[in-house]
Amino acid sequence: MWPSGAEEVIKEIEEFDGMEALRLEGNTVGVEAAKVIAKALEKKPELKRCHWSDMFTGRLRSEIPAALISLGEALVSAGCQLVELDLSDNAFGPDGVRGFEALLKSPACFTLQELKLNNCGMGIGGGKILAGALQECHRKSNAQGKPLALKVFVAGRNRLENDGATALAEAFSVYKNVGD
Repeated sequence: MWPSGAEEVIKEIEEFDGMEALRLEGNTVGVEAAKVIAKALEKKPELKRCHWSDMFTGRLRSEIPAALISLGEALVSAGCQLVELDLSDNAFGPDGVRGFEALLKSPACFTLQELKLNNCGMGIGGGKILAGALQECHRKSNAQGKPLALKVFVAGRNRLENDGATALAEAFSVYKNVGD
């Protein structure tokens, strides 16, 4: 999806009052398209659910972090309070985790209840980055009196191996609500 191909999506976003969910699944969102979509999202503080699985089909892995950074910055700028973030089936590897790391550490994710990252190829490095981001989110949300209420976490098929899984286990040791 190039910026010109994103025009219909952007128009729908801009015209939808009270948009609480956005599905970009099954697309091929490039860096430039992500930037123009992000611009539209900056005016959508009511957005709560991001269904963004399989949205980088055919994209180079090196493009994905920049696209995720643009989208994440828009959510933070808008003041969103996410309850669900699904980035499953995006083969972004550890670098992709860096693309949404700042979002996870931000107030936009203090309300996160479901985080789905199935089949993203995070590897050990991505698992460690993710664990650190979740720990920081928990610390910051607690400091604001709104402890992160994550209930569902899915990260299968990511080649986390022992070190990545151990890092995540340590991160989740402070959470009281995670059920999956």
